[in-house]
Amino acid sequence: MYDNKAMLCDYYELTMGNGYFLNGFYKKQAYFDVFFRTVPDNGGFAIAAGLEQVIDYVKNLRFNKEDVEFLRAKNVFDEGFLDYLANFKFTGDIYAVPEGTPIFPNEPILTVRAPAIEAQLLETYILLAINHQSLIATKASRIVRAAKGRAVLEFGARRAQGESAAVVGARAAYIGGCLGSSNVLTDQIYGVPAGGTIAHSWVQMFDTEYEAFETYCRLYPTNACLLVDTYNTLKSGIPNAIRAFKEILIPMGINNFSIRLDSGDITYLTKEARKMLDEAGLPQCKIVVSNSLDEYLIRELISQGAYIDTFGVGERLITAKSEPVFGGVYKLVAVEDGGVITPKIKISENTAKITNPHFKKVYRIFDNKTGKAIADQICVHDETIDERDPLVLFDPEANWKMKTVTDFTAKELQVPIFKNGELVYEQPSLPAVKEYCASQLDLLWDEVKRFENPHNYYVDLSYKLWDIKRELLLRGK
Repeated sequence: MYDNKAMLCDYYELTMGNGYFLNGFYKKQAYFDVFFRTVPDNGGFAIAAGLEQVIDYVKNLRFNKEDVEFLRAKNVFDEGFLDYLANFKFTGDIYAVPEGTPIFPNEPILTVRAPAIEAQLLETYILLAINHQSLIATKASRIVRAAKGRAVLEFGARRAQGESAAVVGARAAYIGGCLGSSNVLTDQIYGVPAGGTIAHSWVQMFDTEYEAFETYCRLYPTNACLLVDTYNTLKSGIPNAIRAFKEILIPMGINNFSIRLDSGDITYLTKEARKMLDEAGLPQCKIVVSNSLDEYLIRELISQGAYIDTFGVGERLITAKSEPVFGGVYKLVAVEDGGVITPKIKISENTAKITNPHFKKVYRIFDNKTGKAIADQICVHDETIDERDPLVLFDPEANWKMKTVTDFTAKELQVPIFKNGELVYEQPSLPAVKEYCASQLDLLWDEVKRFENPHNYYVDLSYKLWDIKRELLLRGK
């Protein structure tokens, strides 16, 4: 049903496209930026994700015969426009930051330059792909950072908001730092390592808890993780697990096994479990915990001295429960006619909704002494930053606030993805994206990464761009 995603768009994109066709606007090049306004959970940054799905969508975007007939039956669309759709192929340019890049409010994540109809038709899918996966990757990063080096696995498929959310959500969680997922389809499609243990129903299926544990250890000796809280964690669950490990796995020379806790006072139970396992001569046995975890609960468990090696995180990760909307938008910033680019601006009484006009580029500024990122500067497309000259960063929200930077490296964030409708970007493997994300996070100051009152990372407009924006504001158009 969803193999062809051309109709996965908002109706107004088609009615506007029809109007552009009739008015001849389809001959104009339009520039649209994707950006977001606030970081989820009041964090210091977000993580870009979803580009791979955008690429696949654009490459395969076609309106088939059934699509055209469906639209014709609406008795709204011009026959010339329907013929245009029947022969549709994306011919424009797309620029984007690579997946896994830390991103900040109001800077372009992705830019589309294309004939007006083409650019307009991409809006819905680009936003749903970037918004959803950036949200989940950002949440996963928070949870992984809270775990302080302990493994985090994504366990949320059964609580995800639909099939696609479960599959690509697990993909995004992997980019954000999770080591794997319970979702087998995400492993099959994207190579995110799938894994799992047993449910309470496995233990209940047998006459005794020990029989359930013994059978599982015999069937899966190299991957035994026993769920010990079906009946009584301390009186039967852990003792029966210890017995199964010592009677089945240890004689086989296997030392890679674990127990899982899914309920109760996790801090207390993990402390008692660790004591019991160590006293039984099983210090190598790892402890896995689950049960509605998020970054704050994980941080609290660690601060209380809980003994945990791996966290399984489900609903609060896959749904980003604490703030389930990323809020990315797709806004027209310029039009081009006859080779002349005219900047466009959206003005609002709500200053947060005033857009940054023009075809732009974004530079990330790195301090050469520390290697850390210290600011981003949004420039007009034809501007370059000369690293030999001091760079004055100007805050347009408070024009008295300036900072001069020397001894720095400027790196352009967006890279070409499509040129003239052809894919020019070599997509990295998903493990490479995950590794890139981790390396880029290392370039941020810890103050930017803290959960409460993170440092406000500096995102600056160049003087040239600010002058253009101010002129458009004064003209009111």
